[in-house]
Amino acid sequence: MTCKYDRVNALVLGAGVSGESAALLLLARGGRVQLLDEGEEAKNAAAAQRVRQAGGRITFGGGALPQEAFDVCVVSPAFAMQHPWVAACRARGLPMISELELGGCYWRGKILAVTGSKGKSSVVKFCADTLELAGIAASPAGNYGIPLCQLVLEKPDLAWAVTEVSSFQMEHTSTFCPDIAILLNLQADHLDRHADMAEYKALKLKLFTTLRHGGCALLPSQVDDEGCVPEGVTRWRFGADAGCDWEYAHHAVTGMLDGRPCKIGMAGTWFDNDILGLAAAAAAAALRYAGLSDVQIEHGLAAFRPLAHRVQRVGVSRQGVCFVDDSKATSLAATAAALQMVRKPVRLIAGGLLKENDLESIKELLTQTTKKVYLIGRCSGQMFQAWVAAVPCEECGTLEQAVTAAVRDAQAGETVLLSPGTASFDQFTSYRERGERFTAQVRAVADL
Repeated sequence: MTCKYDRVNALVLGAGVSGESAALLLLARGGRVQLLDEGEEAKNAAAAQRVRQAGGRITFGGGALPQEAFDVCVVSPAFAMQHPWVAACRARGLPMISELELGGCYWRGKILAVTGSKGKSSVVKFCADTLELAGIAASPAGNYGIPLCQLVLEKPDLAWAVTEVSSFQMEHTSTFCPDIAILLNLQADHLDRHADMAEYKALKLKLFTTLRHGGCALLPSQVDDEGCVPEGVTRWRFGADAGCDWEYAHHAVTGMLDGRPCKIGMAGTWFDNDILGLAAAAAAAALRYAGLSDVQIEHGLAAFRPLAHRVQRVGVSRQGVCFVDDSKATSLAATAAALQMVRKPVRLIAGGLLKENDLESIKELLTQTTKKVYLIGRCSGQMFQAWVAAVPCEECGTLEQAVTAAVRDAQAGETVLLSPGTASFDQFTSYRERGERFTAQVRAVADL
């Protein structure tokens, strides 16, 4: 397969997994590569060695862009549009693409793309696992799983790349061409990076503008797609409304395919609730369009095990208190979803690095579900002021102190829920570390 990115002189920004995989693919296609990273080489030594062994050049520590005449720049998702390197590329008129766009150019199989504010990784895992269970070779890719460029190099013969697509990736993506695309939901998120909700929504809907002819677009019933779906593409709505093409209700997903009714039973599965059931409706419809039967999808639902740190039960104490790790909840919309999913009443641990300003949006739900909020991190004072009139709040400072306080107060039948509603980077290296620290403290102080 040839592509316009064969044998180019490329600049790659960022030495993380995205940048490294893009660099290695470009080198494998006969190109020259200069990779730049602002960090220290010691933190990326293994990646630097692999790129250099493949024939690429790599420079660490920041500084100005090289004066060399490049054909294209691959921008890793961590680089915002306002970053000086991105601005310099723009000033030079240098074409910028994402690793996702580069990988999509070379991918020979089909692509099921999943975007949205919450639940993307779980749906990607479910769809890839279910395809594999049905005997169809598939892999998670993109923002969750293996970068698409790496998949091109390592597993080029797979039938499906089930690809998680973020708004960050779409900033430099314009020709990525999925066969099936899902927008799971649209909620306030990443407004610390994007100008407003209109810009964020436009980036999500951009995924649908290049859908392959004969493909399928799946959109929530309540989101206006603003005419972004091209002619020649099947356009389905999903949700809990009777008028949807694919509906979640009564422990099942129902819909129509080629004039025949479909019904996928979900009773007892992880997705069988009012929050995740909508995601399951989208995923089931996509898998039916991809050729799977109702029974094959039911088998996938029954076999599915959730990803770590996503409304994941840690355990139940001898006193009857349930502990749930939802550290992946980095927005208040995700926290709201968790509050609706877990057993009530809730003792909520929240706080960290706030990515949005509307703390009022969750207040009514807190009064309905939560006995007390235990606040941690940089924004704990803001949350305290916003919520204390509606629900008891305690500023605890650290996660360990919050867990200890919640264990002290919790009674039989209650749930201690870590669902921060914020980014983790004020006190942790990632949401994963935050979740692991929560679990460790629960096991240290609760009688599990």
